[in-house]
Amino acid sequence: MSSRASIMRQVSAVVVLLIALPASAIDWPEWLGNNREGVWRETGLLTKFPEGGPKILWKAPLGPGYSGPAVADGRVYVLDRQVTPTVKPERKPSGRVTTFGTERVVCLDAVTGKLIWVHEYESQYSLSYPSGPRNTPLIRDGRVYVLGAMGHFKCLNATDGSVRWEKNLCDQYKCESPVWGFTAHPLLDGELLYCLVGGEGSAVVAFNKDTGNEVWKALDSEEVGYSPPIIVNGGGQRQLIVWLSETINGLDPATGKKLWSHDYPDDGLPKRPAVTIVTPRSLGDSLFVSTVYHGPLMLKFAADKPTPEVLYRDNSKSPKKLEGLHCLMASPIARDGHVYGICAFGELKCCVAATGEQLWETFAPVGGKKTDCGTVFIVPHEDRYVMFNDSGELILANMSPRGYTEIDRAKIIEPIEAARGRLVVWSHPAFANRCVFVRNDKEIVCVSLAAG
Repeated sequence: MSSRASIMRQVSAVVVLLIALPASAIDWPEWLGNNREGVWRETGLLTKFPEGGPKILWKAPLGPGYSGPAVADGRVYVLDRQVTPTVKPERKPSGRVTTFGTERVVCLDAVTGKLIWVHEYESQYSLSYPSGPRNTPLIRDGRVYVLGAMGHFKCLNATDGSVRWEKNLCDQYKCESPVWGFTAHPLLDGELLYCLVGGEGSAVVAFNKDTGNEVWKALDSEEVGYSPPIIVNGGGQRQLIVWLSETINGLDPATGKKLWSHDYPDDGLPKRPAVTIVTPRSLGDSLFVSTVYHGPLMLKFAADKPTPEVLYRDNSKSPKKLEGLHCLMASPIARDGHVYGICAFGELKCCVAATGEQLWETFAPVGGKKTDCGTVFIVPHEDRYVMFNDSGELILANMSPRGYTEIDRAKIIEPIEAARGRLVVWSHPAFANRCVFVRNDKEIVCVSLAAG
């Protein structure tokens, strides 16, 4: 009888959850959402904010970190850091700062913000900007894949946070963490989980998703950088694109065999520490990357040739270059033959995808003025764009080759991380359940954008 009552309670809980969630809710289960499209596909959203801004449904306490949240199956997953307050940080000449504490994987109820479980582990940091972990969790088939800032790589059960497998990448591959931490979000495709690592011949490693065992490893790099790997169809062949500090590469996803490699910049000598950060963008038969120091690179695949040709590239070594996209942290957006992106000082630019020609620029999303490391995350929604800037403001806007038109903006969270002489929030939101989920260094909030 008690067993039946327990089953009925579980069924009731599921029914309540299904009622609470919008009927057309779409999850955001990893970096940039489903298939890493970076597109919000839900319907029934506000076209303009109500007076006083959009409604905050809940807030939950959280520690510091840059990890964006992931939303899947009625739950929110995010990483944070708990610093040991009795140990003074140690600053090194390299710019790294040593701190002691733990990293946590936090699971919350997506409807209420109630804490469901926490998985916590020791992690000594030696990083620049050591506030907390960087990676967005990846949720798939009842599992949570997480990568900490110092290379703690884990697969957890989504139900309770118990460990299925775990490893320390720095120990296993005899490498040092990148100066700004392990940041390139792992990619899951079929049975393989791809991760930028480091060490001899292991700049990228493919792991079995069920066991964590290495399947193959490939490439060398002085710095692996921070750009997440992606898979594209190029020249009639599926390719794993791996952008490292000196090169961009196409690999066979199954074996790691190198199909091609391009030096970028041309001399293979990037300004260091390297800032290969943004996610490469696939534009049909072309592939676009951009850095703050070296500008844009557009590669183009022929129909039956897996090795792309350079369509255009910029080898500038100055982030102050006026023309073209010199992206820093936020990944650019491609739409209707144009590329939109945020450059080093917060300037939003529109360029012709086929030529790189700049059509316009504006500082409007960052408050109308030049802002050092100004960051705006941009997500297309239907015929408009939803933006989140590093001042904690949510923006609705239209963009086209003719220019930028702002519809509305509202502050939804306070920036409290000190960086570049100001307070910022540098965490990419999640967009699911007709809500925006965003965090700073003390809390995570759920903001409703549902119409009606």
